[in-house]
Amino acid sequence: MALDQSNKVVVACLDGRRLKGRIYDFSALKDHCRLFPEGESPQQQGTDLAFKDVKAIFFVKDFAGHSAHHDLNDLTSGRGRAMEITFQDGEKVVGTTEAFNPQRIGFFVTPVDPDSNNIRIFIITKNAREVKRL
Repeated sequence: MALDQSNKVVVACLDGRRLKGRIYDFSALKDHCRLFPEGESPQQQGTDLAFKDVKAIFFVKDFAGHSAHHDLNDLTSGRGRAMEITFQDGEKVVGTTEAFNPQRIGFFVTPVDPDSNNIRIFIITKNAREVKRL
């Protein structure tokens, strides 16, 4: 399996940990995913992460991020429904979605800032304190 078939992710866990690595066969229909820590080859086993322990999976451009950059939330330029998601710890994510269904395990949010390090974010529905349309 070639590395370019994987997704670079930062996984935000409910216990506060942030795990960096790659996911190869992500499915929004499953209740878990397998994370291969940064630097490991796809032939190594990886770790299964149950979505019940995860608040969000950030699909990123690079692992280093841009700590000085604060995403712009100009929701007039995004596609889909504008949403604000608040987690139990107070962290908020703002973006657009085309497929929110509260009965599903999760849903994707796309940041509206083209300079965001996040390409898309998979929100675990039941681990969000509030999901609000803007």
